Amino acid sequence: MGANTSQVSDLSESQSIRTLIGPDAISENEPFWNQLISFTFTSPTSSADAKLLEEAVIPLAKTLIQNNPRSGNFGALVRVFLSRTKELKISTECQDQLFIWQAHNALFLVRCLLKVFIREMSEEELHLQFSYQERAPGTYDSICEDLLEELVCNLVHLIVEVPLLDITYNILFESVTTLLVLLSYQLFHKEILREGLIYGYLTKGRCLSLTSRLVKTLLYNFIRQEKCPPATHVLQTQSDGGGLLYGLASGVASGLWSVFTLGGVGSRPGAEQEQNPLPLSNQSLLLLLVLANLTDGPDCPNPYRQAVTCFKNTQDTSSIPSPQPHTFQINFNSLYTALCEQQKSDQVTLLLYTLLHQNSNMRTYILSRTDMENLVLPILEILYHVEERNSHHVYMALIILLILTEDDTFNRSIHEVVLKNISWYTERVLTEISLGSLLILVVIRTIQFNMTRTRVRPKAMTKTNI
Repeated sequence: MGANTSQVSDLSESQSIRTLIGPDAISENEPFWNQLISFTFTSPTSSADAKLLEEAVIPLAKTLIQNNPRSGNFGALVRVFLSRTKELKISTECQDQLFIWQAHNALFLVRCLLKVFIREMSEEELHLQFSYQERAPGTYDSICEDLLEELVCNLVHLIVEVPLLDITYNILFESVTTLLVLLSYQLFHKEILREGLIYGYLTKGRCLSLTSRLVKTLLYNFIRQEKCPPATHVLQTQSDGGGLLYGLASGVASGLWSVFTLGGVGSRPGAEQEQNPLPLSNQSLLLLLVLANLTDGPDCPNPYRQAVTCFKNTQDTSSIPSPQPHTFQINFNSLYTALCEQQKSDQVTLLLYTLLHQNSNMRTYILSRTDMENLVLPILEILYHVEERNSHHVYMALIILLILTEDDTFNRSIHEVVLKNISWYTERVLTEISLGSLLILVVIRTIQFNMTRTRVRPKAMTKTNI
């Protein structure tokens, strides 16, 4: 990679990449770094293309793992990124697109390498990769810098401090995704991880004070449902060698969001996910769910779960202080609207289940709505297309209905709502039916499907149906 547009096929031949992963140390002040992170990238547009990118990175990352103890180039790359983020907020205010673009590119390289590192080594070994750095012969470091902690804290600060604009969309997306990658160690362990360096940085360290702000920002990213901006931000600079084209490559986010998930989110990755992605919204929601479901530590509860379970409505004027330490306020109407509109993905259904089950303020608000059909109909559509959904998605939808139907007022109100022409119900023409009758009809159909057409029936789902 370098000043020119790069593709997956260019990676192994790139002289800049070969220098980065080679045995020779590169000082952070070398002009090499500006050349390395001045690239535009032809974004993968499908999960298959994203997988090709990952496969191309694996051998390069493994070479860096072997050479990094001598060169310290990975740590130098991280420090180059950190040095550029110190003035990122000012760069945003000044519309310094080039500065933001280079910071994004540096983080993109870090994230791609980290994904391979985490699969190849333990957390302690990863920590060592951050600690290696160039040293003059006969010298030693007098400053003990935890570069991994600096990266984690910097990413959290970046997410909560930098406003979401077209020129910052990519770097905010990369920041969220890099945190997801750092938290992916659980994928490689059968037992529940109750402790660890990264876990400690997020739940006990300097990031703890930003818990409520991080959760609130991730929720608002989900609520806003911002699409990836078009790749129209292009800078033209002049140098001694002639024109040098710098592109912000806003399409990077829309294609590369699946590098982490590889199409794994949602019930079944399809054309809709590939062609109309909401990368920052999707990744923010995934990070929120991962943080909220971290296990409690041996000496402290999960602060992110506390924040998710106790936040209040911005319309709540109550002066009674919350006993929870990480409470905040958010617009419940906007959140409710987003939950209604995005129920096709299982991560949104999981968020709805989590809020109904654990946040009493949100549950009370939802049950008080007079337009419950906007929430219930998407849930029923999930159950109606049960053969297209995975068992976990169907199970969560059933549990949501179970929670809602525990409320007597809800049970009365759904029979008063009359629906006409349910387009997704194709077995028969329903010209007019109450929401309550439709709920009963769809649930009975789901029971029939699970008892007669599913060869392996999850016991929990069958019990829930009955």
